[in-house]
Amino acid sequence: MSGKSFAPKRIIKLRREFSLPGYKNLEDVKLDGDYVTPLQIAAHSKTGPCLVAYNWIDAPTAIKHRDFLAEYGYLPDIAFNKVLELAFKQINIRREDTYMTQAFHLLPSNKRSSYISRRDLRESFNKITLHEIRGRKVIALGNDADYACKPYEDQYLNYVKTIHPSSRIGSHEKKAAIIAKAIQKVL
Repeated sequence: MSGKSFAPKRIIKLRREFSLPGYKNLEDVKLDGDYVTPLQIAAHSKTGPCLVAYNWIDAPTAIKHRDFLAEYGYLPDIAFNKVLELAFKQINIRREDTYMTQAFHLLPSNKRSSYISRRDLRESFNKITLHEIRGRKVIALGNDADYACKPYEDQYLNYVKTIHPSSRIGSHEKKAAIIAKAIQKVL
């Protein structure tokens, strides 16, 4: 990881200090860096739309793909990223034209689909994400990101809610079109 910082140091510090029992942090999986989330290796625009997802990845997957994730910050072959790439193409932007983060900043110790309690989600969002995205053009990807953003709507955040890229509502192309439309609302 280069010395380049993709987020304000105070937000990175908040992320590094945050912990909850039963979860791993980026240091635990040897992926700590000068970012709030490794997604920002590829998506760290200071002025572009800010996409907020539920969580990044689980600890076993992060460990398994550590070298690739340390270089790129995301796994291009998972449905979430395939759909986002299609959405970006539909509106002629690149991943690096966006800023990506998540509502929950720890890694489930088990598989990605592990349950994260609403309390834990809200605590992470309140302590990190809210400070990170305030003043940005935000797109909440899915119900969990919307749940985290909703209490701050109008007071601190103006955001657009859309589907999660991994939702089961149809083809990748259909989901990408819905997400692209949401992103266009903030461009």
